[in-house]
Amino acid sequence: MATPHDLLRDDVLAGVTVLAAPRTTLTDACARAGAEIEALEADLLDEAATQAAVDGTAASVLVVDTTPLFGAGGGEALRAALDGAWSAVHAHFAPDRAGKVVLVAPRLAAGPRAEALRAGLENMARTLSIEWARYGVRTTAIAPGPETSDDEVGELIAFLASPAGDYYSGCRFELT
Repeated sequence: MATPHDLLRDDVLAGVTVLAAPRTTLTDACARAGAEIEALEADLLDEAATQAAVDGTAASVLVVDTTPLFGAGGGEALRAALDGAWSAVHAHFAPDRAGKVVLVAPRLAAGPRAEALRAGLENMARTLSIEWARYGVRTTAIAPGPETSDDEVGELIAFLASPAGDYYSGCRFELT
């Protein structure tokens, strides 16, 4: 039986730069597949700081893991996670930069508003897939299930970052 890592060639992402917001183990599969990983080191809720951190990056793939912003799902967590994701996406992509966006939602057990965040990220992916298609930007959302390992999420991210991922935009990948 093949493991998830066996499905990707080691060099399939050679020459690809992935910008991770924030840098987590979720992008390790991209590195194993040959991608260079850059961390977006900024407070995503500060749009000016996020823009400054993004300026000069050559990444063609942006991975936004909203789990750290969402935390335990209390109070302003839903808004913070959605605003942070939008800030990173908006800062990174411009009309002259094509590429891919992968939005990663927290698991349902993350808090009472987790499904709302998952739906919001799906909506962002779907809307941007239409609005930004003319610029060559493809957006997807990943909703990990309770049994999904970080390695499995990472392998899906690497797949979406690869040329095979060019066929997907506006999709929510619901993992079990």
